Amino acid sequence: MELSDYIRILRKNWIIIVALTLIGLSATTVFTLTRTPIYESSSTIFVSTQAGGTAAELQQGSSFTQARINTYVGLVRTPIVLDPVIEQLDVSTTPAALAGRVSATAALNSTLITITVSDPDATRAASLANAIASSLSSVVPQLEPESNDGSSPVRLSRVSEAQPALSPSSPNTPLNLAIGLIAGLVLGLGVAALRTSLDNKVRTLREAETITKAPAIGAIAYDVKARERPLIVHADPLSPRAESFRALRTNLQFLDMGGRSSFVVTSSIASEGKSTTTINLAIALADAGKRVALIDADLRKPTVADYLGIEGGVGLTDVLIGRAAVDDVMLPWGGRSLFVLPSGKIPPNPSELLGSHKMGSFLSALEEDFDVVLCDAPPLLPVTDAAILARLTSGAIMVVSAGRATKHQLAGSTEALNTVGAKLAGFVMSMVPTRGPDSYYSAYGYGYGGYGNGYRKDTPARKKWPRRTAATSGIAGRPDEPERALEDAGGFSRRATREAQRSE
Repeated sequence: MELSDYIRILRKNWIIIVALTLIGLSATTVFTLTRTPIYESSSTIFVSTQAGGTAAELQQGSSFTQARINTYVGLVRTPIVLDPVIEQLDVSTTPAALAGRVSATAALNSTLITITVSDPDATRAASLANAIASSLSSVVPQLEPESNDGSSPVRLSRVSEAQPALSPSSPNTPLNLAIGLIAGLVLGLGVAALRTSLDNKVRTLREAETITKAPAIGAIAYDVKARERPLIVHADPLSPRAESFRALRTNLQFLDMGGRSSFVVTSSIASEGKSTTTINLAIALADAGKRVALIDADLRKPTVADYLGIEGGVGLTDVLIGRAAVDDVMLPWGGRSLFVLPSGKIPPNPSELLGSHKMGSFLSALEEDFDVVLCDAPPLLPVTDAAILARLTSGAIMVVSAGRATKHQLAGSTEALNTVGAKLAGFVMSMVPTRGPDSYYSAYGYGYGGYGNGYRKDTPARKKWPRRTAATSGIAGRPDEPERALEDAGGFSRRATREAQRSE
């Protein structure tokens, strides 16, 4: 993964990361505020020997006290030391309970014992520490064996009095808040990484390129009104989504297909936008002056005729079985150099018809008469029609819907084309978000927030023409349709330019 991938993951999951970080911080804040403050006070005792005047005797006494120091540390929490303290201060507790709040330490090679007491009351903590130090100083000489003169060889002297603490030692508010903040952040990053690893959807161009090993030739911007105006290049030619199809048209012209110009447009599964992509691409090519043949080769669930508002009862199936001639059933559409061949009646053997020798000859003939031939085919995974038909054309164009098809489905559809020896010319990412971490356009600055708004004008939708049949349409088209000039390299027609100037 590259740095951009990590940034995309953070942008995509920033709400979860921030939420969990705040939860961790809030939890530790509540925990800290509900804890009882504990104060600590310490008293220090010096352990020494009382006998010895020479240097050797002093050294021997020092070694003796260092050897016994750990024993004295252990005595601090015993009842023999704590009982007198409880009685002296009249504390309502037991030696065992008091021992839980007392600690004693001695540094290495040192004869100093530090006694620390923790208590919610700072004054009481200091009193307990001093009392325990006094009690230990009295108990130890009694336990040690007496010397020849009847005195104890060990003497404990208090060298540091415990003082009431000015601030509590617990809870440590800054430390607790830092721990909560870091714990929440780590948890948020972990959840983000887990979501990313479990997400099996194809969402970016890079993921699709890795799976298909084919180039990306287009990305179609998502439009919430796509169902209301599926033919966006015809209905609203100045919209960002229409511009996406013009970019696809440009990229398609740079594909090296060995001199051929027929393509099968398909997808992995249904509802990825293959039919609308095919039709809009055909319109964009025709607006650029190309002579385009659009064939509805989906002989299972044809939709091209419905989208274009033409009669689809007679079409491709009638041509393949010899019931009708191509000139009688191929209809001009939209006053452009675009000719549409509907699917015709749904046959009982779609795969056989599409893979027949007559279909191959038919496509070859169309390639001689048209600049580009586009075939709208069924999805690859449910049926084999598209794979069979792709073998007869110059290549297949895969439509991949962002966030809909899974990686396994895209890999399976790619393998279906490779199995029959068909070429995958490239793929088109459809329904690409215009904003957010998965946005293609925001990465390049061309989306709704980029150049798209700069050229966007509120132009009225083009009128829908009534359904036409072969009997009512000539090859030259309707003479009463509005005049449409060919689009220039920027993709703007003269009519759209005039309308934009009037709106200003």
